Amino acid sequence: MQVVVIPDHRAPVVTQMVWFRVGAMDDPQGLSGLAHFFEHMMFRGTKSVPGDQFARTLARNGGEENAFTTQDYTAFYEQIARDRLRLAMDLESDRMAELDLSEPNVNTERDVVLEERRMRIDNSPQALAGEQVDAALFLSHPYGRPVIGWPGEVRRIGRAEAQDFYNHHYAPNNAILVIAGDVTVDQVRTDANATFGRVAARPLVPRVECAQPVRLGETRLAVADPNAKVAYFSRDYRVKSYAEAAPGQAEALDVLAGLLGGDSNSALYRRLVVERKLATEVGATFDGDSRDDGKFTIYAIPAPGVSLEAVERASDDVIAKFVNAPPAAAELARVKTQLVASAIYQRDSQYALASAYGQALAIGLTIADVQSWPQRINAVTAQDVRTNAASSLVRRESVTLFLKPGPK
Repeated sequence: MQVVVIPDHRAPVVTQMVWFRVGAMDDPQGLSGLAHFFEHMMFRGTKSVPGDQFARTLARNGGEENAFTTQDYTAFYEQIARDRLRLAMDLESDRMAELDLSEPNVNTERDVVLEERRMRIDNSPQALAGEQVDAALFLSHPYGRPVIGWPGEVRRIGRAEAQDFYNHHYAPNNAILVIAGDVTVDQVRTDANATFGRVAARPLVPRVECAQPVRLGETRLAVADPNAKVAYFSRDYRVKSYAEAAPGQAEALDVLAGLLGGDSNSALYRRLVVERKLATEVGATFDGDSRDDGKFTIYAIPAPGVSLEAVERASDDVIAKFVNAPPAAAELARVKTQLVASAIYQRDSQYALASAYGQALAIGLTIADVQSWPQRINAVTAQDVRTNAASSLVRRESVTLFLKPGPK
């Protein structure tokens, strides 16, 4: 197990995070949603800590816990007083080795996941359309499958499938332990050896290394949904992530996202919302924290009476300006300052600090990558932004969505 200790002595509290190098992209073929299902299963109890006693024990000791799953990893965290860290380690290491995967537990949690999907995805026209966008954008790559899983495949998860997944992924040799808080390295080493050190390593399933299919042209999706309240436009581009990009490339995309649609001073907001009154909401994001390709997204909600086509044309005009000319120096400096400030503010939150290191290590980056990120952002030039806008925001590598109210 890889262990990272981030001393923070401002308050007598600690944040423990365990990151498993297994996410939705590691789901077996035909069993999408299995990694997310295990995020739930880890709270079903063990022989020594049955049922919901994991959460109850932490709550009685003033702690809190939660977990999350992405395409690339599954993470579990606890925040608790420093003198209760050993307790949190005991609980976490116990369920790493002795999880109760009885058939009743598996069946119950599978139904819980299906209900979560109905609430979060099936009842949301935008979420449903987003699944279709990812499937089209990533073609045969596992990133095209939803993290929560396709419902028909989630229903196939049984005790045997759960046990096999647990045996080959939930092991200390597949985990990263991050401790941030009022601790010392020696204390963490002692406690980790006494708890996680008792859990034997297990043979792992090799992670899938996927070739990225070539896209021959852009994809356009037109979706009509009677449950949609407003029309929605988005375009997602398949781009290089931090784990794949050449030096400075991903950083330039982070800056570009801020310039295009990071806030109310961004180019899309000024042009579409303030000046032309074409949209009520716009934005741009760069999701580059992944093992394989990342995603760059622009989106807008048209103003009443404005067509999706008009919003798309106006958005393309704004993008073209960044492709054809470098951004203004003042705008570039403003966005870089915001990004660097956000990294500095992370230091005020144990959770954010631990997350930054855990996420980077889980996708194959290093501690040095986390620490040097502000300097790399500051090094981005106006020409870097223009060059990467031209090379990354390519229509061939995109999926455009028109979602509007109406009969299916």
